[in-house]
Amino acid sequence: QVQLVESGGGLVQPGGSLRLSCTASGSPFAITHMGWYRQTPGKQRELAATITKDGTTNYAASVKGRFTISRDNAKNTVYLQMNNLKPEDTAVYYCVSDRIIRAILTDSPQYWGQGTQVTVSS
Repeated sequence: QVQLVESGGGLVQPGGSLRLSCTASGSPFAITHMGWYRQTPGKQRELAATITKDGTTNYAASVKGRFTISRDNAKNTVYLQMNNLKPEDTAVYYCVSDRIIRAILTDSPQYWGQGTQVTVSS
């Protein structure tokens, strides 16, 4: 059983930065693809960023150029560095993992974290 534990959310002013972390346990992290989804009440869940086991990254158009996803296999941890945050980035952010990248891309990853709230407001 894989467990994903997120941290790093909080309240930040527009234009500010936050770094989310997600530490995984229970599965060989190095062969697992990872991603970050975000959900706002009343809106469709959005896949913000993905990183494959080989380190290939992909971003939603809404965050490209502002967010950076990375991973540290030695620490079993994936990060989401968020810069130049906007009020529309306010959401609950979920770390996800799966050994099949398509599962992450199609909103059906096997494992989800508990979510961490990010609020961008002045």
